[in-house]
Amino acid sequence: MAAFLERLFKSRKTAAPGKKAPPQTQQATESAEDKRAVMRQEQLQALQAHPSEDAAAILAIEGLTAEIRLKAAGFLQDAELLHKVQKQAKGRDKSVYQEVRQKLQLAREEQARQEAISESIITLIANARDQAASDDTQLYEARLNKLLSQWASVESSATPEQLSEFLASVHLCRERLSDLKAAQAAVKHEHEQQIQREETLELIARTLEDLRHQPTEALASLASLDALQKTQENRWLEATRDTRVEKQQQKAYETSMMALRNYINAIRQISQKKEALLALSGMSVQDASPEDQDNAVTLLKEINWPEGFPAPEILEPARKLAGKPKAAVAPGRGNGDQKQQQETSDNLRATLAQLEDTLEAKQLKESRQLLKTAQQYLKALDQRHSKNFQARVQLLTGQLRELTDWQGFVTEPKQIALCEQMEYLAQQPMEPEAKSERIKELQKEWRELGGSSDRTLWSRFKQASDEAYEPCKAYFKAKSGLKQANLEKRKAICAELEHFVNAAEWDSIDWKAVERILQTARQEWKSAWPVEFRDNRQVQKQFDELLKKLEAPIDQERRKNEALKLSIVEQAQALIEHEPLQEAMNKAKALQSEWKSIGITRHREDRKLWQAFRKACDAIFERRDLERSEQQHVTKEADAAAETLLQQLTGVGAETGQEALEQAIAELDNFDASQTSAGVREQIQNRKKRLRQLVSAQKLKAGIAEWQALVLTRTETGVSPGPLSDKWVSLAENMGELNDQEIVIRAEILAGVPSPEADQKKRMEIQVQRLAEGMGSSDTADSPVKNMEGLIASWCVKPTDEPADPSLAARLNRALDNLLES
Repeated sequence: MAAFLERLFKSRKTAAPGKKAPPQTQQATESAEDKRAVMRQEQLQALQAHPSEDAAAILAIEGLTAEIRLKAAGFLQDAELLHKVQKQAKGRDKSVYQEVRQKLQLAREEQARQEAISESIITLIANARDQAASDDTQLYEARLNKLLSQWASVESSATPEQLSEFLASVHLCRERLSDLKAAQAAVKHEHEQQIQREETLELIARTLEDLRHQPTEALASLASLDALQKTQENRWLEATRDTRVEKQQQKAYETSMMALRNYINAIRQISQKKEALLALSGMSVQDASPEDQDNAVTLLKEINWPEGFPAPEILEPARKLAGKPKAAVAPGRGNGDQKQQQETSDNLRATLAQLEDTLEAKQLKESRQLLKTAQQYLKALDQRHSKNFQARVQLLTGQLRELTDWQGFVTEPKQIALCEQMEYLAQQPMEPEAKSERIKELQKEWRELGGSSDRTLWSRFKQASDEAYEPCKAYFKAKSGLKQANLEKRKAICAELEHFVNAAEWDSIDWKAVERILQTARQEWKSAWPVEFRDNRQVQKQFDELLKKLEAPIDQERRKNEALKLSIVEQAQALIEHEPLQEAMNKAKALQSEWKSIGITRHREDRKLWQAFRKACDAIFERRDLERSEQQHVTKEADAAAETLLQQLTGVGAETGQEALEQAIAELDNFDASQTSAGVREQIQNRKKRLRQLVSAQKLKAGIAEWQALVLTRTETGVSPGPLSDKWVSLAENMGELNDQEIVIRAEILAGVPSPEADQKKRMEIQVQRLAEGMGSSDTADSPVKNMEGLIASWCVKPTDEPADPSLAARLNRALDNLLES
């Protein structure tokens, strides 16, 4: 190359101007021009062959023509050669000088740009590192996106080490951002749950308030209340799942829901025992037997109408009958039940004592088991025995709930110990492999404790983990790098999924657990980022195939369950016109229970099916409301007819003759009161009762007049056996042997008439005798008349040869007069 350049730029002498060259000189000039042309051609050929920058630099300075020099300068890129050519061309070749100068300017600008990019890369890496370690969560995602946007413009200029360092910091930022979003979602979810709980309490309170103002003429809708109870129980369950509920709020819910359940149970009992209640509505207190009274008391006890709510009118007849004194229970009756109740009470009392001990000892598991046992004992007790324990059970239930809440604080000392171990580990020189494994073990122990709601404690543990892992970074970076680690993690996910898919028993598997596994696998796969694209191709393909294998049976199970729910929807739609209506409502409730037992479905399809099912159920219960409305119309018309009849019978009273009274009773008996309301039906029963009492009073008055005549007859001639019936003879025998004085005194006692002073001692003896015989506690409302009839029978059956004392007869008739007045 040097010889070529020397020959290429070899100098030659030119002839002096103005002188005519001699022939030899002219010949030499022509020879030099030929050589110059040859040299020019050789220089052009050298440029066409893309010479080195050194050769181009010589051509840029020594080229024969300006064109050659300028073209040679175009090949120059080295800054040092450009400076040399610029220096040589200055003042000699302006075109070359400008070309070289411009190239130097562009080189300086490019160098400045590369330096700016390098500084920007260093700054972005530092910013990403600071972002990963920063406690400032304001606009965290926006700042991370800005970092990623800025990095995209300089990523191509970064070295592999810089790229790995930046992506590692970004990975930490993404984990931090995921934690922040999870925390925000948790706060949002907790807030929504709080709103749901408040709305549930408000709805139950409003419902109870409406029930406290419920008209007594009609019962509340059992189906509506039952549906309300179930929906609000489910709503409260979802609103309290995996969240902490204030004790006062939980107590308010339990109190309100207990009141609602008691009310619903009472309504249900009334519906089931409606016929028995209606049977009691036609009875009067005087006509009722002890068995009827017992039935009324039993019905009221089973219905157990809650306090604070207006009792429906259908309960009033039973309440009136239950207010009557009950007959004494035969000795020995109910001893077995009482013994069983006492044993259960003793067991409950002992269990509650043990529960108090375990709660005091902070034994959560044992306390839960004992509370469950106590609740079973309490449920086995009747109302009279259980009311003594209810307050204590509620108190211990609250203490158990409080112990459960505070149990979470037990893990705090263990978490502090883990922080101290991690901080100690960060200061110890260890092999990277062993140190990394120990870090993972401590992190696993932290996760098994359930994490911590104390952000300061978590930040402490996180900072100690980062410091402990810092020496391991270079080792693992040299070994495989972050991408390789994530690749291995994805391979592990594939291995676990493949093992699960191959080992799964699809006939008896928990499908909800399978869904969680699928969701977790996707989340972990997504979190294992970044990875090398080429290395990830095969792993990604394997993961996708495993997902298809896992999703196929899940989708099959979902579609099977959707078919079951579709069948339920069709059955519910068929029940809309089904008769009888009560059977349709019962089947609809059974379908609702069956719906809940069906497993996983696709969310969107499930929502559509649920809406169709709910619409069908609403249509079924709307029929019930329509029939109730029609029944109310029929009842209103029947009440109007009954009130008209009662108005017509207003003038029938005590002054009315017996025949007219009996005719009015017959009209009331012939009137169909089955469609009337309970209140009007009670009015009809009361009017019939009053009219019958008037008829009885008139008959009694006539009967007593006959008795008085017979009493006077015996003072004159005696009563012949003819007017006396066998009944009177039997009554007289039941009364025993009584003389006339005893008969009169007993009649005065029954009628409440004072006896003469001379008979006071005898009267006292008779009263003591009556008390000893238990007469005062076993007489029914009409026993004075019957007893009086027995005394008159004893007076009249005396032999005709024993005439009565007129003064005694007068006293006996006065007693009869007083009995009639009372």
